[in-house]
Amino acid sequence: MLKEKYLKEIIPALKKELNIQNIMEVPKVEKIVLNMGIWTFVRSGNKDFSALQEQLSLIAGQACVVKYAKKAVSNFKLRAGMPVGLTVTLRGDNMYNFLEKLIHVSLPRVRDFRWVNKKGFDKNGNYNFGVKEHTIFVEVPQEDIVKTHGLQITIKTTAKEKEAGRALLTQMWFPFSK
Repeated sequence: MLKEKYLKEIIPALKKELNIQNIMEVPKVEKIVLNMGIWTFVRSGNKDFSALQEQLSLIAGQACVVKYAKKAVSNFKLRAGMPVGLTVTLRGDNMYNFLEKLIHVSLPRVRDFRWVNKKGFDKNGNYNFGVKEHTIFVEVPQEDIVKTHGLQITIKTTAKEKEAGRALLTQMWFPFSK
């Protein structure tokens, strides 16, 4: 539904708002990357992080990838090859489905939700923000949760500057602060 809205309503609105002549220059969402740091979970003695893998896969709708440390850092008691994070990259229909679910279902479930900060844009129009608890997603079964984890969400756009990226996500009903 969000993809259809983008094609039928958002593209013409962005062309007018950003004063773009060529339809190929209109910014679009390229991919969404979800990251979950599991280093503190592993460092506390838990060797089995398969529950976190399963929960992130349920949130994303596809399998996640385990990221391992490349270098050893003695101050953090980190050795090369230890698992430090989980990541998922969403593209195409999965990306639009996740974005719609995030905007309309998951973010409103955050306790005392006061909009997302609009300062999370980089100079290229990509947006980054964090979620303190991964339990806001309805796919995560509440009875299986041992400990809540944060989640970093990166929305990569084809925009050339932050104003174009902000206009794109605003047109998609992203709940930015006023």
